[in-house]
Amino acid sequence: MVTQNYECAGIFDGEKLIGISGMWFCTRHYSGKSMEVDHVFINDGYRGKGLGKQFFKWIYDYAMQKGCKSAELNTYVQNYPSHKFYCNEGFEILGYHFFKKF
Repeated sequence: MVTQNYECAGIFDGEKLIGISGMWFCTRHYSGKSMEVDHVFINDGYRGKGLGKQFFKWIYDYAMQKGCKSAELNTYVQNYPSHKFYCNEGFEILGYHFFKKF
């Protein structure tokens, strides 16, 4: 995936990895250069402490340093806590993500 414009970022408590996110960098016809946040995870014991907000600030700053003008992501329909978090971060729900396995 590294050869396909994919990077990872992590949150650490000392030496312990407590959060992680993938980041896809691409250019899309509707948004220009953008970053897609992928598979965000923060360890249960560290949730609700503002780390997600700090992590996303770092992710946005990093993406802007790479010339990105926007961020996007997908989240599962039943993952209601993530919907609230992402809406509070300023993301808008624009459509559905469809998937087909070959």
